[in-house]
Amino acid sequence: MSANRPAAVVVLAAGEGTRMKSATPKVLHSLCGRSLVGHVVAASRELDPEHLVVVVGHAREQVTAHLAEIDPGTRTAVQHEQNGTGHAVRMGLEELAGGSDAAPVEGTVVVVCGDTPLLTGETLRRLAGAHASDGNAVTVLTAQVPDSTGYGRIVRDPAGGAVTAIVEHKDATEAQRAITEINSGVFAFDGRLLSEALGKVRTDNSQGEEYLTDVLGILRESGHRVGAAVAADHREILGINNRVQLAEARRLLNERLLRDAMLSGVTVVDPASTWVDVTVTFEPDAVVHPGTQLHGATHLAARAEVGPGCTLTDTVVGEGARVINAVADGALIGPDASVGPYAYLRPGTKLGRKAKAGTYVEMKAADIGEGTKIPHLSYVGDATIGDYTNIGAASVFVNYDGEHKHHTTVGSHCKTGSDNMFVAPVTVGDGAYTAAGSVITKDVPPGALAVARGQQRNIEGWVARKRPGSAAAQAAAATRPESDGER
Repeated sequence: MSANRPAAVVVLAAGEGTRMKSATPKVLHSLCGRSLVGHVVAASRELDPEHLVVVVGHAREQVTAHLAEIDPGTRTAVQHEQNGTGHAVRMGLEELAGGSDAAPVEGTVVVVCGDTPLLTGETLRRLAGAHASDGNAVTVLTAQVPDSTGYGRIVRDPAGGAVTAIVEHKDATEAQRAITEINSGVFAFDGRLLSEALGKVRTDNSQGEEYLTDVLGILRESGHRVGAAVAADHREILGINNRVQLAEARRLLNERLLRDAMLSGVTVVDPASTWVDVTVTFEPDAVVHPGTQLHGATHLAARAEVGPGCTLTDTVVGEGARVINAVADGALIGPDASVGPYAYLRPGTKLGRKAKAGTYVEMKAADIGEGTKIPHLSYVGDATIGDYTNIGAASVFVNYDGEHKHHTTVGSHCKTGSDNMFVAPVTVGDGAYTAAGSVITKDVPPGALAVARGQQRNIEGWVARKRPGSAAAQAAAATRPESDGER
């Protein structure tokens, strides 16, 4: 096992988060495609700990179910009453050890807060590395901040740099309030010493709670060294307590994600109007235009262009494809395909190479072949269309009979007329044509022309008889040649 690999990571996620003013538990609020606790668990996993335990309390059934979904290997410990951070860590250690009387966890135990979504795995690795190399009993992650008001100050030994105290703002002297290094609430502990010290934490404070920070003083008084590792970016340690802070964290994380994308070769024309999830991936030379949102497992291949005005979720955009003013959810857009403007690709849509879903086209569970075009004003659902077929404007694939969905198949090199209704289940063979205005209810053989519409009948003089004196009647009369008797 690596010397820096922790024996355990304990994530504190038991609080209610009343300042969020929400029926949703605080740690389940999301930003950039993950919950708050999901971000913390993902960063913790980068340490490759032997064990990862999340301490749950408020709405624990919801939080536990969420954790089982996003990371089934995570264990949970229940803090039935929120009696402080020290008590929460004690519950986590008892879960890992198998009970309060079991042997303490041996090795490094990292403690993180479940509401710090900007914390990175790299920072946690640096914390664990400093803890191991310095031989500390506890190492606190700190940060230098522009404004330390309200935070616990880190007081150090001027000689050796060891942490001598964490002083809360309300208890700090004027000199201590001038300190800009603050406590993040993230720690690396020697597991055995942590267990011993937690047994000595008192509750004789204004809240009647067990404070984890008291462990630092207990260990220092016992002659153990308390050290610190400074976060490279103070914004990483920001905790979320209300919706304003949630929005700010979302903005900061989005900026980080877009910066990483741009440095890897992606063009983001306007980062301020572009939003992405942490699970979105790109290839170099992809281009993202303004007003675009990319969610879930969306992937942009090389030379793909998306936007302006697009929202893509769990959608793959192939090399060289172009998507403009469109919404796509669970779609596969092939290389050099074209989508939009104002198209809607629903789950199960697959566009082949050089295929087109044009203006005001909606698709669902549709497999569209190479070079096939559905240019405008059409709905294609539960369908398979072959290669190099053209679907006329205002066509509808009528797939639902009120109880069941049915499938339509259109072959390759077909030309279907405008205003066609394809009433499923129906098949149009390769190379077939359908006439404009047709309602196709029967299979069309390959190479045939299907005409399915009423016979046209013109009733001469109808307007003059039924709408005499109207503008239409006058216009029609003006087109008739004057007779010899009319001067």
